[in-house]
Amino acid sequence: MTVFQSIPSPAPEWQQVPLGQWLDAIGVLGLVQGSMTGAIVFGVVLGVVLAVLALAGLLVTGRLTRRDAAWTVVASLAFALLITWVLRLVGPSWGIQTYALCILAGIVVAAVLTGWRLHQRGVDAGYVIDVAVWAVLLGIVAARVFHVVTHPDDYFGPGRDPLSALYIWEGGIAIFGALIGGALGVWIGCRQTGLRFSTFADALAPGLLLAQAFGRLGNWFNHELFGQPTDLPWGLEIESTNPAYPVGLPEGVLFHPTFAYEIIWNVLGAALLLWLDRKRDVQWGRLIALYLIWYGLGRSVFETIRLDPSELFLGIRTNVWMAFLAIVIGVVVWVVQSRRHPGLEPSPWQPGREPGADQVLDSDVYTETPESRTQDEAARAAEPAAAHQ
Repeated sequence: MTVFQSIPSPAPEWQQVPLGQWLDAIGVLGLVQGSMTGAIVFGVVLGVVLAVLALAGLLVTGRLTRRDAAWTVVASLAFALLITWVLRLVGPSWGIQTYALCILAGIVVAAVLTGWRLHQRGVDAGYVIDVAVWAVLLGIVAARVFHVVTHPDDYFGPGRDPLSALYIWEGGIAIFGALIGGALGVWIGCRQTGLRFSTFADALAPGLLLAQAFGRLGNWFNHELFGQPTDLPWGLEIESTNPAYPVGLPEGVLFHPTFAYEIIWNVLGAALLLWLDRKRDVQWGRLIALYLIWYGLGRSVFETIRLDPSELFLGIRTNVWMAFLAIVIGVVVWVVQSRRHPGLEPSPWQPGREPGADQVLDSDVYTETPESRTQDEAARAAEPAAAHQ
């Protein structure tokens, strides 16, 4: 009996969610495109719905203030009107790429898990949103820039349109660029909220691996980033018309499903990090260091069997070099932080930045004074005090 069978690629229509068709079928496109009055009414109603949902969320988390309520209503109406303006420009053929939805799902999962882990450290889970705004925006920009730099032939040269480098909706982002931009965004967000960068990074580490696993699922929908030919029973089916299909190979050849390998590797890594940090005692950036080591090890292997073109440096793909760099950075962070901070973080907040506190004593040096003394030392330390009684 055959346990494994080849993995089929999804049908091409699965690559996009036909939102335009759905909205047209229920009359939304006709309403917003039929008249300006209809568009304004739709935008206001949508804004009210979004505002109510957002205010309910703030109320549940206990962060609702008059100032937040006012800004929430204004932002919801503005966002709704922006969506309405977009709907006036699109047609029934408009849709959202399934890959984008996979990435969005990964972001949501990572945010929820990170919020829960921050709550376990005594931090309001809502702070995740404040930091995620910066991390996601800068991560997307850096991911696109890194992809363009490592695939210049796709955008520059004879017959190419350099402006297409800006067309991110056509696909093409790099996870290592996202990590660089996302790290900068987390640093900015932590500076604004007062959270320690190391605290947030450690809380984020398992969720980051899960988010990347969701992103790899998007590669399956896009029929992309598959590996070399294989005769393994779980080989991936790819149509011979695929631009990345090797020239000269007959139709029906199976390929390594590198996206599946990385999904399994990332999920296992997330489970491992959660297990290691089950007591919330892997701190000072050491859990994010383990993330870098784990992800770098896996990516350095999976990248070598992928078929997509990429720039080479000294005969090795740039993404493999980046994986090696991630491992090195992870090891350095672990060693340096273990030596500088042998104990636990005194607080998840930067010194003096705790909510509601004007001035808080804090230190980056943690000592366990009661446990560092022996009974004899403790007795000798108490003798002078007893003599003066």
